[in-house]
Amino acid sequence: MSSLPVTAIATPCRGAAGRTGLWRVERPVIDHSRCIKCLLCWLYCPEGAVVRHEDDSVEIDYDYCKGCGICANECPVRAITVVAERE
Repeated sequence: MSSLPVTAIATPCRGAAGRTGLWRVERPVIDHSRCIKCLLCWLYCPEGAVVRHEDDSVEIDYDYCKGCGICANECPVRAITVVAERE
């Protein structure tokens, strides 16, 4: 039996509440030059709208992002800012 601790991380499903981008009033924007690829935004997004790529870079799927700002709050280097949605 292994004595190593076990950590489980569930993979968020995309758009648990459906396409929410139509009623969003604010949206997160990622400054990729500041991103350290910690994946906290991906981990904490309640809608699974943060898309993770093989190189651990991330992007926002605005079809499913509801603009809650959790990703920006969790970013340790403030690489994500929340801006007003433009029509």
